[in-house]
This record gives sequence, C-alpha cells and structure tokens, in this order.
Amino acid sequence: MPERRGLRIGFDVGGTKIAICVLDAAGHSVFKTEAATPRDSYTGFLQAAAALLHQARAAVPDAQGASIGLGIPGEIDVFSNTVKNANSTCLIGENIEIDLERVFGQEVRIANDAQCLIASEVHDGAAQGAAVAFGVILGTGVGGGVAVNGEPWRGSNRLAGEWGHNPFPDRDGEQTGSPCYCGRNNCIETVLSGPALVAAYHDATAGENALLPEIEAMVAAGDPVAREVLSTYIDKLGQALATVVGVLDPEVIVLGGGVSSIGTIYRELPDRVAAHMFHSGSSQPRFRAAS
Repeated sequence: MPERRGLRIGFDVGGTKIAICVLDAAGHSVFKTEAATPRDSYTGFLQAAAALLHQARAAVPDAQGASIGLGIPGEIDVFSNTVKNANSTCLIGENIEIDLERVFGQEVRIANDAQCLIASEVHDGAAQGAAVAFGVILGTGVGGGVAVNGEPWRGSNRLAGEWGHNPFPDRDGEQTGSPCYCGRNNCIETVLSGPALVAAYHDATAGENALLPEIEAMVAAGDPVAREVLSTYIDKLGQALATVVGVLDPEVIVLGGGVSSIGTIYRELPDRVAAHMFHSGSSQPRFRAAS
C-alpha cells in the first residue's frame, strides 16, 4: 500500500480540462482523475473543482486534511488578489482563492501553471541542475515560466516568463496570429496554441478536422499536408523561442501541454531556433519534454 502520511492534493486547471491528483509523501500519485473545464461559467468551475475534490477524498479517505494547491492558466493580481490573464476567461476578475477556500472548506495555494511546471522540472525533472531554465505551456493557451539557480523567478508582478500575449515576432510585419480573447491581435498564443495548430490543419485541408494525436499520426505516416502544417508550426515556435533565448540564454527549455507530446518537435526545434537567432553560432539550449 502507498504511504498515506503527508498526502497532498494538486489541481491542474487548464482551458480544456481540470485534473486532480493525490500525492503521497514520496511524491507518488495514489489517485488521479479529470473533468472538462466549464469555460463560460465561474460557478460551474467552482462546482467542477468541488466535485473532483469530493472524488479524491472518497478514493483516498486519509486525504481529508491534505494540503491543496492549484496551477491555473493565469495569475493572481498582486493588488486586487483576483485572477488576470487567464484563457479560461470566466476566472478573470474573480477572487478564486477565497471562493475555493469557501467551497473546499480549507486553505488553498494558487500559482500560474507554467510557473508550477518549471518549479517541478528544476526540482526533480527535465531541468534539474540548470542555472537558468524556461518552461513553456503549449496547450489550449500558451504560457511560460522562468527558474534561476533551481528556484522559480516570478518577478515583482508574478509575470516573469509570461510570453503568450507578447506579439508574435514576425520579421515581415505581417499579422501572423488571429484576434485574441485578450483584445489584442497577433499574440503568440494565437499562433502556437494547440487549437492554433488544429486550425492550421483545418485551413490547409479546406475544412478537414483532426485532433493533435491524429495530426502527429499523419505526419508519421508521411502525409504531406500534415507534415507541412507541423513544419510551419515548428518554425514559428522556433521564431518565438529565439527571442526567449536571446534574452534569458537558458540551459534548458521544457515543453508541456498537449502539443509537447509531438516528438518531431524535439528533433527539429534546435535548428529552427538557431535560424532565427542573432548569435547563430552559439550553442542551443536543451529542449526537453516535461517529465
């Protein structure tokens, strides 16, 4: 039986799904499940989170008093204590910490999901030992987090590494991305998110629909359209990450989110980043999938 003392409960709140896991004292998962994210209803989000917690506590009765932490697609504003910059827009402007503590009946801790990713990876994952590391979420949205000397660096406004709503660095001055929910145009998120890759395939095939695993399978099978769509995506990812490399010069870049499961990215990305860098002769960071 798994060790039951020192249990912890973690939520991964994404734009598509909410996942929950219960970890034992050694960090091993003893329970996990997920549910769809109610993107348009804050009340629905609270209810979904409460239902997942109820399932976890029922499955692991000793977890009744376990600590609870959440990684969310956004950040808590340092002045208002409300959520900002979340692609799950129903969370924006809400005091999620107070509301979840009321629903859960206990204290919670909340941080940005990409910052949670890089904190985990420098602790015991793909970026362990790196002096400077950058973590990327390529999912329903796009986010980033920074770690320096093994510790997350959040910045004075908790926004360090948050690159998804910077403008995509197109050298030709074109508008590469579509209009964004944030009210701006040309955000990196609209170019590099999972839905953006799916939409690119839809456009390239005049209306065919395919999910990310299907696109990856078609690339492996030699489908020329899927291959071209993915190649263009990887080049754009390299173009955007070249700006990060030029500023941070990280030893490791860790990729998470649904798009990060596509193995071709890791084989081709180093050359694509180098092609867009000023210091093209420099060594490249190591690109790793989140562990």
